[in-house]
Amino acid sequence: MTSPETMSGAEATGRDRDGGRDRRLAAFGGRPAVPKELRNPPWPVITEEDRAAVLGVLDGAALVSDTDGETAVSVLERRWAERTGAAHCVGTSNGTTALQLALAALGVGPGDEVIVPALSFIASGLAPVHQMAVPVFADVDPVTFCMDPAAVEALVTPRTAAIMPVHLHGHPADMDALTAIARRHGLVVVEDAAQAHGASYNGRPVGSLGDAAAFSLQVTKNLPTCGEGGLVTLADDKVAATARMTRQFGEVIEAGKDRDYISYLLGWNHKLSAVQAAFTLSQLERFDAYDAARRANVTALLDRLAALPGLVVPTRVGDVTHAWHILRFRLDPAAAGLDGLRPEAFRAALHRLLRAEGVPVSRYQLMPLPEQKVFTDRVGYGSGYPWTAAEPPPDGAHPVATQVIADSLTLQKRHLNPGAGPALQRYADGFEKVWENLDTVAAIAKSAR
Repeated sequence: MTSPETMSGAEATGRDRDGGRDRRLAAFGGRPAVPKELRNPPWPVITEEDRAAVLGVLDGAALVSDTDGETAVSVLERRWAERTGAAHCVGTSNGTTALQLALAALGVGPGDEVIVPALSFIASGLAPVHQMAVPVFADVDPVTFCMDPAAVEALVTPRTAAIMPVHLHGHPADMDALTAIARRHGLVVVEDAAQAHGASYNGRPVGSLGDAAAFSLQVTKNLPTCGEGGLVTLADDKVAATARMTRQFGEVIEAGKDRDYISYLLGWNHKLSAVQAAFTLSQLERFDAYDAARRANVTALLDRLAALPGLVVPTRVGDVTHAWHILRFRLDPAAAGLDGLRPEAFRAALHRLLRAEGVPVSRYQLMPLPEQKVFTDRVGYGSGYPWTAAEPPPDGAHPVATQVIADSLTLQKRHLNPGAGPALQRYADGFEKVWENLDTVAAIAKSAR
């Protein structure tokens, strides 16, 4: 089977060896632009070093994070704190528990409100509920897809305790504006950096820009483990100590001392496995090389696609480093010369035709967070808690989040492999081929009305 690394130049550009192309749409009998072997480049890339790291833990005695002495977990915590510039790092079982642990350690709880973006993964909204706090949803910026500071400011009430910016898809949120709002109102800031490993804002790594930050190590992330895992970075010594206690049943675990099994405060079993930590440590050795290759591959893809009318490619705003975890493409039928076509219909037709060409585009989130049933039905912990235990939260409109979901498609995971450059070029071939047939796209979109 041909791999991205071994394709010939002709194959990589989507041309036959005689220089010709099949320009017929694959949905109507043409040859797909992307061969099957390039539609799903593997991620994560698992090496013998990764396997050896995992086996090293299995062959040792430090299988859990509370083992006395240095473990894979403590080493990962130290290295990630150093990399992000944070004072502390605490390993957790996954990115969702990382968010909850950060909120808990900062004292966010019943009766509080936490402002989160209306466009994000469900965990961003659930984490406050897990703390019996109420999530309040702010609209997002139409270009960065991160929370809009003006929308956040309008939602602050006397009950607001925290702002949770999500560095969505790997683009840092507008942290200067958001932290200024937090300072004016005495709020804490918890970065949701689940998708933003390696991103930076004004020269500073994400994870060091607020009071705490949560990273996910889930297997699809830019820095993965072999399953699930999470990391919390923290600025304050006492808050970090609280996070370590709440990670393990509220106990105090001290090196060189026997465990007393006394729970001093409410806690959970949110510990990170040493096996997961060892795998991530091994991946971290190659992170910078993979990151550099990914940036080059993504840049080459976006440079080609930016020339297509009506296709709005993701970009960077301000002095930021984008992690390019997910690529979101907005679709503008009017700019494509298809006046009168609904963006949703344009998206649906393109989705069908691009998938037929072998371009693995998909949708990321089918509705804004506040429209998820868990937040509209408000069953929560039963009897409507935490909502019924607090004043009604402010009702923030989210038209931008709604429109972004309606008019966009995404590329997920396939571009993370450092050798995915040839595959991405074939995806560009697929986009260009479909764009050469916009009259057919329009016909399909109109027929779906």
